Amino acid sequence: MFSSELWQEPAGEAGRHTRGIFGFGYNWSTSSHTGVSNLVSNAGVVSTDVTGVGTGRTYPGAATYGGDKAIFAYGAIHATYQNISNLVSNEGVVASDVTGVGSTRAMGDGGVGYGEDKGIFCFGYTGAYTSVSNLVSSSGVIATDTTGVGTARMQPSSCSYDTDKAVYFSGYPPTSVSNLVSNLGVIATDTAGVGTARYGGGGVGYDEDKGIMAYGWIFGGSSTNVSNLVSNAGVVASDATGVGTARAYVDGVTYDSDKGMFAYGSPGGGSGVNTINLVSTSGVIASDSTGTGMLSSFRGSSSFA
Repeated sequence: MFSSELWQEPAGEAGRHTRGIFGFGYNWSTSSHTGVSNLVSNAGVVSTDVTGVGTGRTYPGAATYGGDKAIFAYGAIHATYQNISNLVSNEGVVASDVTGVGSTRAMGDGGVGYGEDKGIFCFGYTGAYTSVSNLVSSSGVIATDTTGVGTARMQPSSCSYDTDKAVYFSGYPPTSVSNLVSNLGVIATDTAGVGTARYGGGGVGYDEDKGIMAYGWIFGGSSTNVSNLVSNAGVVASDATGVGTARAYVDGVTYDSDKGMFAYGSPGGGSGVNTINLVSTSGVIASDSTGTGMLSSFRGSSSFA
């Protein structure tokens, strides 16, 4: 399944969220799957660990819904794949498990908001790579499977753009294709890739209508800190020189409506970090900041509020 190389402004406007949350994942200090979460304030400050609610797992997806809330879904406990979900309130409180809907799978990102108040989960690993998708309603209800469109894969990066649309980029098996998501939740066929093919990177919206993809693992090589901007038309730009610790299995959130943050991840060698890299309103990634919370990777993340 996985490479052997590396074990606000008004609510209801996608990409204009003021706070964020990182949840679940692998705690490298305790060598365990966890349900711990870390909130991100509207000033870009990450909270200390919040005791987990829900089944501890790795590779969940996360998406916004309802304009000001979020949802975690799917994931893996070792090689046992999940389809449970956990709602997140507009105060950042994670609810207990809800029996899942859709294909049981590990995501590795794959969740994103669209249409101002809805979300979508797409791609993943069920025992085979898939491009199946599941829409999330404005009330946080996950729909049954929709036949997949695009290259089947897991661990893509994703972000919103143009306030109500989204884009998926790259993933494993190694590819640099992208797939746009309309404001109706329709996934487009593959767009020829631009940039370094990688997996386990993160994506985040910034400047209210643009996005950026960064970090990841280059198959047959090593972790990277390369980044790619996404325009408000959903066009993925060529590689930009990396900033910060090269690592994979990074997650990102939008905060203060127009800024972003990448955090956590694994540089390789059986280790994790809690390093933070802020993203400015012009899409510039800052150098490393001292992290907060557990040394972790394989998490899910979403903006809310």
